[in-house]
Amino acid sequence: ICPTQAFPAPYRLDARRCISYLTIEHKGPIPREFRAAMGNRIYGCDDCLAVCPWNKFAQTAAEAKLSARDDLRAPRLGELLVLDDAAFRALFSGSPVKRIGRDRFVRNVLIAAGNSGEAGLAAPCRNLLEDASPLVRGAAIWALSRLMKFGDFAKLVEERQRHEADAAVTEEWRMAVAERSVA
Repeated sequence: ICPTQAFPAPYRLDARRCISYLTIEHKGPIPREFRAAMGNRIYGCDDCLAVCPWNKFAQTAAEAKLSARDDLRAPRLGELLVLDDAAFRALFSGSPVKRIGRDRFVRNVLIAAGNSGEAGLAAPCRNLLEDASPLVRGAAIWALSRLMKFGDFAKLVEERQRHEADAAVTEEWRMAVAERSVA
């Protein structure tokens, strides 16, 4: 059931492949090999918990504090892509999501946007190429490489790639161009 094959053998978990680890604990760029498999997950996964036989004994919690807030159920990616730090902190106040910080959260939203196939998300993703965080800029490149038409993306590469000073973000440009050239 695991989208990233984080269980290489029975009773063995490779946490480095786990979407919950990647979206919550991992501080760097999401490895390219797992991005498509993440789908629309932006904070955790728990598919393994859904199929775990031990969880047949679990009961739904009655504690209201453990229920998801209505304003955080199925948020729109476009709204999440425009969060600055203050808006992120306000939206996720009192939520465990707040602990990963705005940059990692937006990184995750960008991966989901790139997987969405929604061309309308390209505009907010493009705006994030100006973000102060290299982590966010790199994820924006990947998302745009999946959302934009080939010719439009090629023009964007010409405009933007040479202006990037961060080595990791420059590598994202290089890899995106290489992947688009093969596709």
